[in-house]
Amino acid sequence: MDGNRKLEGRHALVTGAGSGIGAAIAVALAAAGARVTLAGRRATPLEALAAQIGPSAQVAAGFDVTDATAINDGIADARAAFGPIDILVNNAGEAPTAPFEKTSLEVWNHVLAVDLTGVFLVTQAALADLKARGPGGRIINVASTAGLTGYAYVSAYTAAKHGVIGLTRSLALELVKTGITVNAVCPGFTDTPMIAQAIKTIMTKTGRSHEEAASAFTKNNPQGRLITPEEVADAVLWLASPGAGSINGQAIAIAGGEVLAG
Repeated sequence: MDGNRKLEGRHALVTGAGSGIGAAIAVALAAAGARVTLAGRRATPLEALAAQIGPSAQVAAGFDVTDATAINDGIADARAAFGPIDILVNNAGEAPTAPFEKTSLEVWNHVLAVDLTGVFLVTQAALADLKARGPGGRIINVASTAGLTGYAYVSAYTAAKHGVIGLTRSLALELVKTGITVNAVCPGFTDTPMIAQAIKTIMTKTGRSHEEAASAFTKNNPQGRLITPEEVADAVLWLASPGAGSINGQAIAIAGGEVLAG
């Protein structure tokens, strides 16, 4: 087998695959030989990415991670197209900002539903496939440095990502006898459309330059920059590979040294 195609014959499902980190992960997994199901709510970006990747990708649109029926339908379609899922990447998430005292219960419940309960629902729905795969099955959760430390003005997101890391560690121990590994990657602020929009919002509200607005997201990274989606994808690719079989229950910070302990 070509060493660059170490995931040949594997089927990966990536949630939130339409842009940013999810899209980069899907591209990396496909380049390594995996067949990839691109899951998300909006068809247009998923279909564009599938066209870019080629026949090893297929789209599961309408894949709302808060809706158990939509999840089950999407996984059934994915299985029909590419066979059982043996690599699951839970990437879908949202991060609205607001002071804690202005965070409504509606926003709180929504963020936890997408960012935490969504991981629970998708993992539970895919678990039979992963168990059937046995040793070599992979669950990789995209958490955040917010799950390892605290950030102001994103209390719901921070709480949800702490929950994702707790779920990762618990499930890693529960599934250890099956040979399935469960890990989380924890990116710092990453150069994605979501951050680009946040920078534009800061510029509009404060009159700051792009460089000044961007510094709000780069100042805590000792390398003084945003993480790239491809760097996160490289970490996910490693965790999905056969050589990472002994890595289990870990929350790996990808943040240029901003967080030094998981």
